[in-house]
Parts: sequence; C-alpha cells; structure tokens
Amino acid sequence: MTGMPSDIRLEALAEGAWLWRFGDTIDATVNARVHEAAARLRAHLPHVECVPAYASLLLRVDLAEWEAHGGPLTAERLRAAIEAAWRKDASTNVVAREVTVPVWYAGMDLADIAAHARLSTDEVIARHSAPTYRVAMLGFAPGFPYLLGLDPALAMPRRSQPRISVPAGSIAIGGLQTGIYPQALPGGWHVLGRTPLRLFDLDADPPSRLLPGDHVRFQPIDEDTYRQFAAEAGVTP
Repeated sequence: MTGMPSDIRLEALAEGAWLWRFGDTIDATVNARVHEAAARLRAHLPHVECVPAYASLLLRVDLAEWEAHGGPLTAERLRAAIEAAWRKDASTNVVAREVTVPVWYAGMDLADIAAHARLSTDEVIARHSAPTYRVAMLGFAPGFPYLLGLDPALAMPRRSQPRISVPAGSIAIGGLQTGIYPQALPGGWHVLGRTPLRLFDLDADPPSRLLPGDHVRFQPIDEDTYRQFAAEAGVTP
C-alpha cells in the first residue's frame, strides 16, 4: 500500500459532488492510486460514492447522512474524513478481482493492426492476450471498460473516419488503450476481435460485467467456441 497522499486536491463540482485529483495523465501508477483510494473510502466512508477515472476520483456524498453527523459539508471536513479513513486502513491490501474474457481474434482491423506494428497476425494475438490488464475506468457508454496494460508495440492512433456502428463485444485498440464495446456503438478504435460475453445487462447486479479496478486476461478462442458461447449467452454472433 502507498502512503497517504501529501496533497489531497479536492475540486467542488456540484452540491454533494467533489473531484479528488491525483494527476492529469493516463498513467498506470497514478490509476493504481485512484483505485487504492476508492477501496479505502468505500470501506470506511459508506455514505460517499466513489467513481474512479484515469487520474481522478469522483466523490458523491449523501448530504443528509453527512449533515446528521456534524453539519454542512466543506472541503476541510471531507479532507479530514479522507485522512481518517486512510489511517484506519493503513495495512490492508487491495485485492483486485480477476476476470477472463474469451476472444475470437478475427476483427475487421486485425490485418491493419499487424501491418502497422510490423508483426504477423499471430504475433498480434499473442501480444494482445499476454498481459494482465486493469479496468482503469468505465466511460463513453454504460459498461465500456478502458483497459490499461497494452503492449506498446500494438498502439495505434484512432481511425481518421469513425464507424457508424461497431458490433457489441468488439475488442478494440485506441492509442495505448484497449476497450470492449458493450453494445453496438459508433467508434473510431481499431477492432481486432470479439467476445461472446454480454458486457452490460440492466437485469444483472451489478449491470456491468467488468468494474473499475478489475484485472482482465484475454483468452483466445476459435470461431466454433465463440459461436457456442454466444448461443449460450443469448448474444447475436
């Protein structure tokens, strides 16, 4: 565990909503601190909702609960509560959930990614499925995970012309990030495969299969296995 941040930078967004900034770049170390802070606050400040992003943590406060235990919310009181929560949990490790995502690597941009990286498609698949990724945040659309951990050799600029619709379950690369489209959506990332998993389901609890802070491994599968899993999940191939 890291020590207590020396400078808790809180920015008021709205009534009962504050932003705790850790930096201003996409960086795995900074993002790890965001998730560590979220875990500690969830454990000791249950009336504060934590929503992680790449380098910041949105804090949404139950004002009625807060005011019942000491009066109006201020940046000073929130900062003091964060510091107290940190001291309570100084020796606890944050254990990330491990999730395996099966992928049929036959995406419409796989050959372009291989050409850009000067690798064979088999090498692209091997490099993409080798790392353990972290869900840095959810955004863009409900259940869309932004994943950190991509092999730099596979990084690609976003498409100059976004597609009107990218199929649900598409695994794609944008810059140094990998993402998964939870439903058919417009998008400008490069698609290298597709998972049969349903990433977002309003009837599930929680609705999003992947959550911020999860660790993700991609497991290559063939077309037959993909279609079998898709049928079992009720997903249109």
